[in-house]
Amino acid sequence: MQKYFEVGQIVNTFGIKGFLKVKPFTDEITRFEELNKVYICNKDEMQEVEIEEVSYQKNMVLLKIKGIDDLTNAEKYKGLYLKIDRKNAKKLPKDTYFIADLLGLDVYTDEGEHLGKVDDIFSTGSNDVYVVKNDLGKQILLPSMPEVLKEIDLENEKITVHLIDGLI
Repeated sequence: MQKYFEVGQIVNTFGIKGFLKVKPFTDEITRFEELNKVYICNKDEMQEVEIEEVSYQKNMVLLKIKGIDDLTNAEKYKGLYLKIDRKNAKKLPKDTYFIADLLGLDVYTDEGEHLGKVDDIFSTGSNDVYVVKNDLGKQILLPSMPEVLKEIDLENEKITVHLIDGLI
């Protein structure tokens, strides 16, 4: 399981006081109000920073970070990602999972056939769809429905599915 979760990407600056405009990766945009610190991440390092202020503009989060006090300094962070510790993540209801924990899991049918690994998960509005890719690059789309998803075993990094007619 992942130790950190990406919660957004810095897409721009806002104003002259060093605010960062963040595209949130969370379903609850107000989640940022509950955070005191985040990590700003580039390829090789994570810098822990303190959040001073949170506001919103349309579907974006505006963050004022301690030590980033002007436009010039804020410009350096464009394109970087924000992460939080797993311990600061929201507690999920039973049988609900973080997408980051499901990506890469092996997917097997209830008859033991290996279908591939979870490559992506996207929402259709009515339910999520798991994109399973095999070693040859072939994709299978599996709806997140109780009839199809039989068991998610994070400890053994395995998902068991039942293939109903028409899925493959």
